[in-house]
Amino acid sequence: MMEGAMSEFSTPTVESILQDELLQADDMIDSAGPILRHLLANNDHSMFSDEIVARVRGMIAHLARQLLHAQGEADGADDPQAYVAARFDVLNETLLANAPCLNHAHGLALEWQLAERFEVRNGMDPVLSPLLQALLAAREAAVAETAMALLAAQSRFTQQQRRMELPLGELPGDLFHAALLAMRACAEDADDEAAARAEATLRATFDESRSRLGLLSRVITAMGGGAVAALSIAHAGVALFVTALGLGSGQDRNLVILSTNETQMARLAISLRAAGLKPAVVEQQFAYFHPDIALPDGFDTLRVDRAAALLDSAASGQIA
Repeated sequence: MMEGAMSEFSTPTVESILQDELLQADDMIDSAGPILRHLLANNDHSMFSDEIVARVRGMIAHLARQLLHAQGEADGADDPQAYVAARFDVLNETLLANAPCLNHAHGLALEWQLAERFEVRNGMDPVLSPLLQALLAAREAAVAETAMALLAAQSRFTQQQRRMELPLGELPGDLFHAALLAMRACAEDADDEAAARAEATLRATFDESRSRLGLLSRVITAMGGGAVAALSIAHAGVALFVTALGLGSGQDRNLVILSTNETQMARLAISLRAAGLKPAVVEQQFAYFHPDIALPDGFDTLRVDRAAALLDSAASGQIA
């Protein structure tokens, strides 16, 4: 696919074709949200399989139930289940209409799908990767402690994905705020005070740094220059790999997860190079995701700064 289209071009042309593919891939990403909101019934792409749709719906529904249980508790509801059921549809639909929340759930579902695929195909443990195992044995107590917390968080993540759940405390801060605003917006006049009390209680206990995503970022950041080790999917595992690639290429983690899809091959290759990997290593990592696809001739002359410029130009809609 990539190889057939680009094997006979010089470096500038390779860059231009990579940019064209990147822009086309971004158009597909831009359309993902609306498609997802309209039942996500697209079985032609792995981004929208029945399993992914069901998992996203399950996670959003779980968010709605958690919010309403908190509101019901603040309201002193005699029958919590009935309280939640009476208000569920409105809040659930509101959260489904929230593009950032929906995209986040979609990204988590794709991350889990990827982890399962590598476990079956390559024998990669979705919880304990070789890198995390090494961090657990680190001499520095703080490093080992954070690694242990991440191990527990990653184990919880696997169970949550199997149950199609998304705890409120695992949301990024901006999405946690958006979820609370949705709860307040959906509360009828009689529920307004209870919603306000529930919001205050939930905010008081929220700590983004203790979430799985917070711990992943802390681990990669603390590694400093050694974080390049996390850019090996076999060594780091999916969770640490996509976190490191996001930080290394200056992209949102969700966008990196999407780049592992078969429709986003150009973005993945460019991202790996932008993160500083040598072309031969990019080829090695790329092959884990797309073993039957070769990088184009001339890719080995793509500089790190040019790869970063291609990503920046795609993000801004400008020509690099």
